[in-house]
Amino acid sequence: MTTAFDPECRRCPRLAAHLDEVRRRHPGYHARPVPPFGDPQARLLIVGLAPGYHGANRTGRPFTGDHAGILLYETLHAFGLASRPVSKDADDGLRLRGCRITNAVKCLPPQNRPTGEEVRNCRAYLAAELAELAPGSLVLALGGVAHKAVVAALGGRQVDHPFAHGAEHRLGELRLLDSYHCSRYNTQTGRLTAEMFQAIFVRATAMLDEP
Repeated sequence: MTTAFDPECRRCPRLAAHLDEVRRRHPGYHARPVPPFGDPQARLLIVGLAPGYHGANRTGRPFTGDHAGILLYETLHAFGLASRPVSKDADDGLRLRGCRITNAVKCLPPQNRPTGEEVRNCRAYLAAELAELAPGSLVLALGGVAHKAVVAALGGRQVDHPFAHGAEHRLGELRLLDSYHCSRYNTQTGRLTAEMFQAIFVRATAMLDEP
């Protein structure tokens, strides 16, 4: 059985070497694989791309400490899924209710761009996380890379499940909902607005209430 997370994973030589270098430059950073965060009984799993250099790679919590997490945690709090609207660090006491956050790639990639091989190397961990979800649970993919990773981990064909903001997919006993990633680029250019992101969560909560 594959575990959903290995804090000592070094399957990807490029990522392992990069983390070693980051740790030398920033001894206080987490600079290791970043574990999933949230409710272990969650019916909503949010999947991002990878830890950010000065965000999750620094703090050890997904989407924490950089711009990408601002809109995410504000929205989670607005929908009653987070105890606070701001995630500052892994020890700030914030709790998630009914949801969990993870990444398709657990380690910081150079320039925030994992290779296809690195995404595939991490797929077994994502597949194990997905296998822990109860039937009827919902996966929210933030961005195309996360979407493709989820589809592959669930044994689906990409051609049958194209990524699009707001697109919905059925993959076995799980459902998948797509959103643009809440990255600095997407939010500052208006590709993803706060209203658009809130609409995704309106739909997500409705899907969770459906039989």
